[in-house]
Amino acid sequence: MNDRIDAQTLLERLFPLHRSITGAGVRRTHDILAEIMPLDRREIASGTQVFDWTVPQEWEVREAYVIAPDGRRILDVADHPLRLVNYSIPFRGTLAREDLDEHLHSLPDRPDAIPYITSYYAPRWGFCLTQREREALPPGNYRVVVDTRLFDGFLTLSQAVLPGETEAEALFSTYTCHPAMAVDELCGMIAAQLLYRRLAAWPRRRLTYRFVFIPETIGSIAYLAHYGDHLKRNLVAGYVLSNFGRNRPFRYKRSRRGDSLADRTAEIVLQAPLKVEDFAPAGSDERQYCSPAFNLPVGSLTREETCFPEYHTSLDGLEGVSADALVETVDVLEALCRALDGNERFRNLMPHCEPQFGRRGLYPTLGATALRAESVRAIPWVWSLTDEATDLLEIARRSGFSFDTIREAADRCVEAGLIAAIEP
Repeated sequence: MNDRIDAQTLLERLFPLHRSITGAGVRRTHDILAEIMPLDRREIASGTQVFDWTVPQEWEVREAYVIAPDGRRILDVADHPLRLVNYSIPFRGTLAREDLDEHLHSLPDRPDAIPYITSYYAPRWGFCLTQREREALPPGNYRVVVDTRLFDGFLTLSQAVLPGETEAEALFSTYTCHPAMAVDELCGMIAAQLLYRRLAAWPRRRLTYRFVFIPETIGSIAYLAHYGDHLKRNLVAGYVLSNFGRNRPFRYKRSRRGDSLADRTAEIVLQAPLKVEDFAPAGSDERQYCSPAFNLPVGSLTREETCFPEYHTSLDGLEGVSADALVETVDVLEALCRALDGNERFRNLMPHCEPQFGRRGLYPTLGATALRAESVRAIPWVWSLTDEATDLLEIARRSGFSFDTIREAADRCVEAGLIAAIEP
């Protein structure tokens, strides 16, 4: 197994697929994901009520294009999936240039970008083009063909669960709906896959790890309609993964709770130059997981500004993604999992004044060197702050040492008989 090679291969296989919130492209995406991890797929029928929403009809694209006045075939969805407004209804007809303009979408501030436009819940059709292409369209009549089909079908959800020693769960959720864009959102899918493979190879897991692949918004709503009560009982931390793939600082948006285990772990493990934001009811699926009735401990982890320059356009191509940056992301996600899995509270068995660390092999016996190594300096921090209410993450935060250093020190204190783990 080579994470870098597999990441590059997955990028190249998944990028060309025509995806939406439903349809064959989504299912093919899940088929490819299932080659690495055993996915449990669930198909939810169109018309199913999920809280205030209804699962939409399935969308199929046969062909869509425009014939210009000079006979040229332009704006062809076969050339680029973003050419057609996602979920466009069928249409055939001839329109004058000024009438066609009402159905065209471009970005004046990014004149070389084809925008990603959707209309999932309002019937319309349209085409997307660069601003330069739009300005070059001559007057005259244009023949329009939008050969699409909306029909009662299914919305596809998949998940994979790695069981642990306890029923306490950590969640990683990402979405599978965006077509022909690499950073947003191929990289979230691929990072989750590679992370699953690493965690599956761990010799033991204290927590159970749940990986969820869904279309954005309607997918998380449908998922919560079916699994929300289970998550309320068992979830201790969760992350929505999106917008990885480039060597940018990590950004973390806290859960609605603001001080959940997910929040504390991200802020301790990632540290500077991590950019931390408070929860806001905008963004991705964290706003569904954190909705008032669920209020789950789920934050959002990315490596991009909220609306980076290539966001939701054809400029978000494979050439802008680094497999090395993706593997670095997986390294960070695995470090998060080590902290989640290794975080515990302990009972102090010798709380009356400082024990003699040297006699127990926890300090060098030569006094001048006793406090040089981090592994040594962390010992009194663990002993001093262990009081049944304080977990290792809090000790790491207050001491300034990495979680791994504090975890190692705690293990040494357990072996020396100074502290004992409290059963979860």
